[in-house]
Amino acid sequence: MQHNLKALTTESRNERSMQIDTAQPMDILRIMNEDDKKIAKAVEDVLPDIEVAVQYVFESFKQGGRLIYIGAGTSGRLGVLDAVECPPTFSTDPGMVQGIMAGGENAFVKAVEGAEDKPEAGEEDLRKIGLSEKDTVIGIAASGRTPYVIGALQYARSVKAKAVALSCNENALISKEADQAIEVVVGPEVLTGSTRLKAATAHKMILNMISTSSMILLGKAYENLMIDVHVSNEKLKERAINIIMKVTDVSYDRALKALEAADLQVKIAIVMIKKSLTKEDAIALLEQSDGYVRKAIETE
Repeated sequence: MQHNLKALTTESRNERSMQIDTAQPMDILRIMNEDDKKIAKAVEDVLPDIEVAVQYVFESFKQGGRLIYIGAGTSGRLGVLDAVECPPTFSTDPGMVQGIMAGGENAFVKAVEGAEDKPEAGEEDLRKIGLSEKDTVIGIAASGRTPYVIGALQYARSVKAKAVALSCNENALISKEADQAIEVVVGPEVLTGSTRLKAATAHKMILNMISTSSMILLGKAYENLMIDVHVSNEKLKERAINIIMKVTDVSYDRALKALEAADLQVKIAIVMIKKSLTKEDAIALLEQSDGYVRKAIETE
């Protein structure tokens, strides 16, 4: 195991930062900034693999299935972070996108030592949520060798759920347990082995892409606007009003009235205005259009 760890790109030493312990603050920042510039290119190189993952997730959603992120440590936290942002951004049910991490919810704020070393724990956590063949599981591990994630992906495939492995090393162990591997190789970290740096940034970018792309494909955007935003506070209400104004070209007051008449549902408010419909008729038209606003408002 020690030999394997040394062979990983994520555990290699970065030649550019060998003297970072004697560098001045600005020099440290420049070294880190220069290294971070490589992340977007590494993500670009695996876009075809990410596309496959997006198709898996989209198909899961269309079948009433879920997107499940699972990982340990920083990797697990990234999955939880992406999952919890989906309900306010896209008005999704909290169960539709879930983040699970080794050690449970408490591990998000305090490390649970050894939690990632048990493959059976990954399986058990997926059993607890009733994983089915309709779901897509994305196992996240920068090293690509976390036993907890390996166990989770093996179980996912055993129940015929789609399994995606996200790592930062080539030929990662978790890749062998997945229907689709995404190996985004960002190179050695500025601080050797600290994968909360470039590796985590790359993974955050990819998770953003997967969830956002899937939601757009589901019709939760019109042009580049968040038309399914959950209006849960004054800031989001103002955002919703502005979205309605941009799409329909009406006044603030009219947009506000439509939003309130639509029970704070932006999609419904837009269709009401664009098609001069009542709330009930707008809802019916959206249902006929599978929830796609563009399709609804372009209907003759």
